[in-house]
Amino acid sequence: MTPDPRAALARLVATLEDHLAAAANRRGETDPAVADAYQRVADAFEAYEEALYDAYDEVTPFVLYDDVEDERDDDEDDDEDDEEDDEEDDEEDEDEESDDDSDEEDDSEDDGQTGGEEVRPVR
Repeated sequence: MTPDPRAALARLVATLEDHLAAAANRRGETDPAVADAYQRVADAFEAYEEALYDAYDEVTPFVLYDDVEDERDDDEDDDEDDEEDDEEDDEEDEDEESDDDSDEEDDSEDDGQTGGEEVRPVR
């Protein structure tokens, strides 16, 4: 059975209110009540987002902070892969350049030169 988006939204609003109360009554930077409320908001948001999508093929414009970090990690992995690909491409380009150099030597024969040596007129 598909979860009801209205019920999921009501749970999300309730967890947001609990988070606000925990933040207002915070007892230090690492108050476990705030951390717990934060996690409940994140869980309720994901449940709402899933219910909304399942019922209406719709999403919200919001992204959870953890999801953003996961995307950044994925992007960093992609960047590392791109760097490796670039290094491989550079190596291939160097190989092609060395092949081109040997081709130039072969072309020099067409210019009246032999074996890449300079031909000087005899006096």
